[in-house]
Amino acid sequence: MNSTKSNPNIKIGNREIGDGQPCYVIAEIGSNHNQDYDLACRMIESAAKSGVDAVKFQTFKADSHYSKKSPGFGYLDNKNTHELIKSLELDRSWQGRLKSHAESCGVDFFSSPCDSDAIAGLAQLDIPAYKVASFDLTDDVLISEMAAIGKPMIMSTGMATWMDIQYAIDAVHSAHNHDIVLLQCTSLYPAPAHLSNLSAMATMRAAFGTLVGYSDHTMGGHVVLAAVALGASVIEKHFTLDRGLPGPDHAFAIEPHEMTDLMREIREVEAACGDGTKAGPRQEELEMAEKGRRSLHACMPIAAGQIIEGNMLVSKRPGLGIPPFLRAHVVGRKASRDIEVDDWITWDML
Repeated sequence: MNSTKSNPNIKIGNREIGDGQPCYVIAEIGSNHNQDYDLACRMIESAAKSGVDAVKFQTFKADSHYSKKSPGFGYLDNKNTHELIKSLELDRSWQGRLKSHAESCGVDFFSSPCDSDAIAGLAQLDIPAYKVASFDLTDDVLISEMAAIGKPMIMSTGMATWMDIQYAIDAVHSAHNHDIVLLQCTSLYPAPAHLSNLSAMATMRAAFGTLVGYSDHTMGGHVVLAAVALGASVIEKHFTLDRGLPGPDHAFAIEPHEMTDLMREIREVEAACGDGTKAGPRQEELEMAEKGRRSLHACMPIAAGQIIEGNMLVSKRPGLGIPPFLRAHVVGRKASRDIEVDDWITWDML
């Protein structure tokens, strides 16, 4: 099942994504624009100020997205699905201006296109990546159309089986595109933390050879931080200016001040993960190593010329003397000068 691509790292716009790179964080505006262009622009500005790398929208039309006979969703109080989706459509004439606005704010702009016209429109705008929603993962034709544009493909895997994922990857590969990121996701709104299954990221990485990340629907940011620590290359988090705004996705989204805090915490977690080497004290730890570690000390006066015996030595702090694990190399040696009680033992004393 592994991808044939030897190096899974990809580029989204000017940004390299993957191993050895900072996590690429997407503020998922989705349909939280509430069909208000000014609100959409304010959301882009606020997300950019928080430090994210990209903003993402959803491009769909109710008539090609849901049957008018679709049953309602329980978490949405069984409201008429088609009518609800109709009320959330993004005016596609905005997308060029939204992209320009995002770029002027220093962030990438892209979308989850849900029909052929949406794909074509976004292709004309030369967006830097395409996002496949979990609900669309089994639509191989839609995925192939997106992949044929030749941009990186970010695919959420909520509800997916291994074969669902493989078919989706095959659809991307059939378009001669190998730039894929698979996002672990739980398709509940909000999602409980215990269903996050973050370990699936490592499993997908091993099984399919792609980059992996996490699309988060939980409340708060702690599960996101765990995903970053576990190696997520991409994070997607629903974003709103106010969880009290009307609409199905505002209530579980993250607000601007929270996103700012989360971005700081993400970068701190990345820094905390380090490079995995154990090469002794860091420069900043040297004082602690010298003064806080143990070394061999004299527990009685030792005269010059006296043979040092084990009962003359004690291990205590500071660590400015010979380390305790070299005790055997000290015992039996002759003192080169007088050593007082509580002197740490150094090689020049022997």
